[in-house]
Amino acid sequence: MLVVGKPGLAALARYELVVLIAQARAGALGLALRKALYPQLLGSCGRNVVFGQNVVLRHPHKIHIGSNVVIDDNCLVDAKGDTNQGIRIGNGVFVGRNTILSCKNGDIEVADGANLGFNCEVFSASTVRIGANVLMAAYAYVIGGDHDFSDTATSVLRQARKSAGVQIGDGVWLGAGARILDGVTIGDHAIVGAGAVVRDDIAPRAIAVGVPARVVSMRDT
Repeated sequence: MLVVGKPGLAALARYELVVLIAQARAGALGLALRKALYPQLLGSCGRNVVFGQNVVLRHPHKIHIGSNVVIDDNCLVDAKGDTNQGIRIGNGVFVGRNTILSCKNGDIEVADGANLGFNCEVFSASTVRIGANVLMAAYAYVIGGDHDFSDTATSVLRQARKSAGVQIGDGVWLGAGARILDGVTIGDHAIVGAGAVVRDDIAPRAIAVGVPARVVSMRDT
């Protein structure tokens, strides 16, 4: 259940067979096998979708992928949860090598034309939306959840998770290593500098840099 997301031996056997045949297969044969077999596990899948070597799908029946999408080598797409809708990836999206899309009973939407660079992570315990034509540079991290730490007698690990979600508007550019914390909304066409830690909302077309991030100029001016 942790990986497959459906009860029963039939669902497990089907998942395991696809993984055994296709997941680690190198070269053109591997690409062809994953293109043919992975959509059979997914909730829905469009045309011309490329799955790289060692792409891992968890709770795949809650993963929906549009057309002309590339999910590069060693990515994890994990839609786990009991009551969530899962992960929806739009048309023309690129997901770079080693990138993780991970739900913990939350939902993730990656809109059309978004480009997620290498080694990025998007986590959701409620709702995270990456807008159309967003550019996430390598090692960017979108954190749609947090831990309650109010009880000092209990480890943070044992306390409840809370999440307000994250909204990233269309055309946003997140620089390399940027961190977007829970509860943040970034307006359309804003730019977040490399290494910035964003704790507060950023207006449309603003340019924000630093730790914590602050707006230093507007693209309109």
